[in-house]
Order: sequence, then C-alpha cells, then structure tokens
Amino acid sequence: MNDAAPNEPAARDEPIRRWLPWVVATALFMEQLDSTIVNTAVPAMAESLGVTPLSLKAVVTSYILSLAVGIPVSGWIADRWGTRRVFFGAVALFTIASMLCGLAQNVPMLVAARVLQGLGAALMMPVGRLAIVRTFAKGELLRAMNFVIIPALIGPLLGPTVGGLIVHWASWRVIFFVNLPVGLAALWLIHKHMPDYRAAPRPLDGVGLVLFGSGAALLSWLLEVFGEHRLDAVQTIVLFALALALLGGYVAHARKAAYPLLRLALFKVRTFRVSVLGGFVTRLGIGGLPFLLPLLYQIGLGLPAWQSGLLMMPAAAAAMGMKFFATKLLRRFGYRQVLIVNTVMIGVTIAGFALIVPGTPIAPIVLLSLAQGLFNSLQFTSMNSMAYADIEPADTSMASSIASTMQQLSMSFGLACGSLVAAAWLGEVPQTDRVAVANALHHAFVTLGAVTVLSSLSFWTLRRDDGASVSRGEAPAQAATTEAATKGP
Repeated sequence: MNDAAPNEPAARDEPIRRWLPWVVATALFMEQLDSTIVNTAVPAMAESLGVTPLSLKAVVTSYILSLAVGIPVSGWIADRWGTRRVFFGAVALFTIASMLCGLAQNVPMLVAARVLQGLGAALMMPVGRLAIVRTFAKGELLRAMNFVIIPALIGPLLGPTVGGLIVHWASWRVIFFVNLPVGLAALWLIHKHMPDYRAAPRPLDGVGLVLFGSGAALLSWLLEVFGEHRLDAVQTIVLFALALALLGGYVAHARKAAYPLLRLALFKVRTFRVSVLGGFVTRLGIGGLPFLLPLLYQIGLGLPAWQSGLLMMPAAAAAMGMKFFATKLLRRFGYRQVLIVNTVMIGVTIAGFALIVPGTPIAPIVLLSLAQGLFNSLQFTSMNSMAYADIEPADTSMASSIASTMQQLSMSFGLACGSLVAAAWLGEVPQTDRVAVANALHHAFVTLGAVTVLSSLSFWTLRRDDGASVSRGEAPAQAATTEAATKGP
C-alpha cells in the first residue's frame, strides 16, 4: 500500500508508469463511448421493449443522476479503500452492469442496470485521474494527461456513429455487450499495473453528500430534460430554485464543516480555479457541438445519419494527432498564452460551421472538423493538466473529485446550452425547410462561438509562469526566475 504522497515505490516502477496511462485510458474510453452510444439506440430499444421512446428517457437520466451523486464522494472512497481496489471494483461494476443492460427484459430492469453503470462510471474518471497524478512527477504529468484525455474526446464523437451502425446491422443489446471484452481487458491491466494509493481516512461528510448530491442530481436532471419542454415554466423555475438552494446550502455547510465533502478552499489556488471554472465556461460552447452538428448535417444539409456520423470522425482523428504536439506547445509558450489563443481559435472554428450551407463540398467540412479536433484536444489537455500544477500531494484526491464533478456538470450545461440556443434561433421554423433550418443553426453556431471567445478572458488572469511545474518541470521558484530572465532588465 502507498500513502498519499506521489513518487513513492509505484512511481518508480517503470512498468506501472508505462502501462498506467493505458489502464486509465481503456476504462475511460469504455465509459465515454457508452455514455453517448446509448442515445442512438433509444428508438430501437423502445420498439424491442414495447414502449414509447419518451418512456426510455429514464435510461439516460438515471445514468446521469448516478454520476452526479457518485463523483463527489469518489475521492473519499479512494482514500479509504485504495485506488487499485476502487478502480478495479468500478470497472467490474460497469462491465457487469453493461451485461445486465444487454440482458434486460423490461424498462425497470434496464433502468436499474443503468444506475449501476453510472455508479461504476462515477468512480472511474476521478480515481483513474488520481492514480495518474500521484504516480507521475509534475514534470511528467502533462505527457501522461495528454494520453489519457484522448478517450474523453473521441468517445463522444464516435459514439453516435458506432451506435448507429450497431443498431442498423445488429440488435441494440450489442451496444452494451461490446463493453464486455473492453472491460475484461481493463480489469487485467488494472490487476497487473494499477498502483494502490491510500490516504489517512477522514470522516464522511454525510450532510454535505445529501446537500450537494441531491442538488447536483436535480440540476443535472433539469438540464437533461430542458430542451424537451417536458416541464412548464413554473415547474422549471421552482425546481431550478430548489437545486440552487441545495447547492447554496452545501456552500454554507462546507465553510463550517471540519471535513467537507468537497473542500472549496482549493479554489483559492489560482491555477486550479482558472482551470476548473474557466474551463467550465469554455465547455459550454464545445459541449453544444454534439447536439448542433448532427442537426446541421442531417436536417440542414439533408445528409443520411451514417454520413453525418462519418463527418464527426475527422475531429476524433485530429484529437489523437494533437497529442504529439501539445507537450511541445505548452513547453514553448506556457499555459497562459496557449489557453488564451487556443480558446479564441475554438470559438472561431465553432462559428466557422456557420459557413457550411447546402452544396458545400465535403473537403472544407472535413478541414474544419480537423481544426476543431486539434484545438479541442489541446484545450482539454491544457486545462486538465494545469489543474494539478500547484495542488499539494495530500489534496490530489479532493482536487480530482472537484474537477471531475465540475466537468460532469459542464457536459450537462453544454448540451442544455446548445439545445437552448438552437431552440431560440429555430423558433417555429419547419424542419422541412432545409435552407431556413440551416440559417437558424448558423446563428446558433455564431452565438456559441462568441461565448467561447469571451470565455478566453478567464485565462488572462493567469501569470506567465503558471503551470511551469507541469509544462517545463520547474519548481515555482525556478519558474519565477525563468520568467524574470526572459523579461530582461
């Protein structure tokens, strides 16, 4: 067993250092792919189970609610029972639950299995990231994070395509069964190469878990159903107010609690605060793309679903390619300059989809998708690695829980934001009017692009040497000396 400090025996074990990014990436790819692939299969599931597609919304929302409740407590669980045991148990639970989903004979069985899946997924991302942060020195963290972030980028992009192909050629149950071989491979890798980090156990903040878990779950559910108009205005306002009251109650509780579930004092660390909160705003624009792009391709351009899915794949390929350049760019220019410029470029590429009209050749669409994938990959690598630049070793599990919680909420907010902006511009436009739909979606892309460009302002608060301990492997004092030297007399 290892204590909470990084660079202990497991960190010096070269096989673990070589294979740990693969271990975490394999599990995260399975989780990210599954979280997006299911939406494609809802109509086929409904027909097979003899229910309406709307009644299967619980299959999606139950998974999201499990994530909202499980992620905040993941750090406490990992500290108490160890990263190896918890990560192994999470992947095993996710894999078994996937099999149960595929075997489900009715909606209640399917929803129950999805709840188990969500609980397993809630532990995978923060605990996997925690193991990475504690294993690699800060100077090596960027390279490891750069590798692990790829599944989070390509999973959502490939999910609709893979799901559509499976539903077209096979049963919807295969969607869940594909997790079985991946899960078994991940379990073998975990058994061989996962380090076991623990920390001194702290009391579980039960009150905080109830306040934050219920508030986050309610807010996530509201954002999930927001674009479907299933609630009237009064219900929506009341429930949003209740969710915010619960979260506000947690903030008041956390300030007084000796051992809060999520220690908000970590937001006093500038690099962590900017990475998590600034990244939250940036993800609003990025998070709306998986919703808007299929609408543009299928309704605005009239392309079939399979062709629309293929047009999402260049971004995934580019995201993988950026991993060869991200480390060098951050080492050369630093986090501040990269995040400011790259956020603007993401906004420009999002707005660039407004130039795609019926009859646009495929080549410019592919080039724009490639650019989007490159910039998104660099952005996520930068934000995720900078978050831990100035975090003390004893605080890594707490930081991982907070960062993962905010990322999960940002995904829900991003989809809701894309849905809201699209609905505002589409209005009463009939979907049969392809030109009118395309024009409305063009306005939506420009709006999200502008929001993303404005989010770059949050990164102006960074200092030139912030994150140098990760990008260049320098201690804070050494980074400050380097900055002074580069400024000259």
